Amino acid sequence: MGQESSDAQELEERLRNRIKRLRRTAEKSNRRAAAEGFLDGVIATLRPGDLVVDCGANVGSVTLRLAQSGADVVAFEPDPWSFKQLEQATAHYDNVTRINAAVGVEAGTLSLYRSASFEDDRHKESIRSSLMADARSVDASGDAIPVEVIDFPAWLQARLDEGRRIGMVKMDIEGAELDLMEVLLDRGVPDQTGPFLVETHPGLFPKKRARFAALAERAKNYPAKRVNLDWI
Repeated sequence: MGQESSDAQELEERLRNRIKRLRRTAEKSNRRAAAEGFLDGVIATLRPGDLVVDCGANVGSVTLRLAQSGADVVAFEPDPWSFKQLEQATAHYDNVTRINAAVGVEAGTLSLYRSASFEDDRHKESIRSSLMADARSVDASGDAIPVEVIDFPAWLQARLDEGRRIGMVKMDIEGAELDLMEVLLDRGVPDQTGPFLVETHPGLFPKKRARFAALAERAKNYPAKRVNLDWI
């Protein structure tokens, strides 16, 4: 009976874990569908003359969708390998400006870190590249790449001062979004633009979970997810 009881408990535990994994997968799938639907809705409102910004453009999958709207697109991507793919993917779009730089709270030069598996599958692993040495997704002991960083709040304000209508800002920058969004909210920049569609990464930074939670609370002050932190 003892062995049978142990086997039953083990089976029950495996089933519980299986159910948890299925639920997490379903939740992620639902979040992705909601994020994609939100992006499609914003793209449908864009028109020629609008300015949209893709921060962390990677190889250009979202940049292409934005470009097809006819709006002017500025795509920031710091990783040199990803930037080459971005250039090739968007080369036939005259309305896309590609900038090989990261976005941050101040201008300068910082180190970009890649995942330990980058050379095994560049397309898959390139999305993990980050300015944050403490990100769980990167190998901070490996070779770092010096990259230019743009003062993004100042850059955005300059476009607004020029009279540009900023239709959307998409941001997927592997942890650097925390400092940046805090500053942008402090300055009230989203009050002057279209929606911000941001992927946040609290799971990569356990020590910063409280700050990510506080950022999520601040985002709730904006109606209709104009500061949408659920991009994945």
